[in-house]
Amino acid sequence: MTDSSASASHEPAVTDSLAKTPLDQWHRRMGGKMVPFAGYEMPIQYATPESTGSAETGVAKPVGGIVAEHHACRNKAALFDVSHMGRLRFDGDGAAEFLDHILTRRVTDLPVGGVRYSMVCNAEGGVLDDVLVSHLETPSERRFHLLVVNASNRAKILKWIEPHLADFPTVTMSDRTELTAMIAVQGPLAMEVCKKLFSFDPSRLKNYQARITDQFAKPVIVSRTGYTGEDGLELIVRAEEAMRVWENILLAGRDAGFTAAGLGARDTLRMEAGMPLYGHELDETVDPISAGLNFAVNLPNRQFIGSEALQQIKQQGPARVRIGLLPEGKRPAREGCGVLDQNGEKIGEITSGGPSPTLGVPIAMAMVDAKHAGDSEFQVDIRGRTTVAKPTKLPFYRRAVS
Repeated sequence: MTDSSASASHEPAVTDSLAKTPLDQWHRRMGGKMVPFAGYEMPIQYATPESTGSAETGVAKPVGGIVAEHHACRNKAALFDVSHMGRLRFDGDGAAEFLDHILTRRVTDLPVGGVRYSMVCNAEGGVLDDVLVSHLETPSERRFHLLVVNASNRAKILKWIEPHLADFPTVTMSDRTELTAMIAVQGPLAMEVCKKLFSFDPSRLKNYQARITDQFAKPVIVSRTGYTGEDGLELIVRAEEAMRVWENILLAGRDAGFTAAGLGARDTLRMEAGMPLYGHELDETVDPISAGLNFAVNLPNRQFIGSEALQQIKQQGPARVRIGLLPEGKRPAREGCGVLDQNGEKIGEITSGGPSPTLGVPIAMAMVDAKHAGDSEFQVDIRGRTTVAKPTKLPFYRRAVS
């Protein structure tokens, strides 16, 4: 999942009405190029070290630039401020049953410490948001569920959830977004460094597991999740502790080459990993099955909002499907470019595309008519000129697992 229906490359002027994360001043001090993003001012990238002032705390300066930040994540580790993501907490008897009612993924059997990728759908099966749901336990053994939602959809999901809660009077929902911060630490060296920083060794977590631990006696929710295709962690901390935790990680990882990275690199990383972005591969007109996310839909022996529509789509087959494409040449195919069959007829559209820093070639994802999903070759209309594009399996990049 990601954090906006807007592309990370969209850069209109920053206005005073936008919210700021608890790490805002750090980004500015380190040369962050701030842009509007899902209602927040966020760093899309950082300036190169030689163009910024000296680091005041001994923390290494960001490497600077989307490509350099991207490579740092693939080869070492990068920190991303993802505090703009919504964090909704559910307490009380029946919380699991309520979430099971509104999510495409089964929640009633989610063990303590478990995390699942899921979606919230409307009655027609269209995706209102893609989310992460966790089942957590505090040190005092109080259990609750946490839903991490996309920043651009937070208000919509809050409004959508409210009437459904009326049928579950013992369940309470609290929006923890403004009270907390969220930090992603991603890359092949992330775990080795981070396991020294917490009272619980996070390397003991399996993928899609989470635990509440602490750093210097302050609570931290640690989950082995991410949005880059690399191993790593996502941390949720109190807002007032965000700066300390952020700089502690950068200090601990200085010799290993840790760097801060912006949303531009986060977007190129997730594209290489074939991960959908809400507003591009997902929206209210796209169902999870068409988007190739069948693994995140549990249909047997349960009913949830949208389940009947999804069952019908599964039985009949989707009208459109998501595919990966490798356009020939060096010109990237961007969102909105038409996808044509070999006869020049439009059969779909690029949903995300751009240069791949890791592979050194253009990559793209597209939604195309299902009957053409098996075609051996496509054409892409890039600003009035057609370019041949070969289909390829997703993801474009898969990290080596030792």
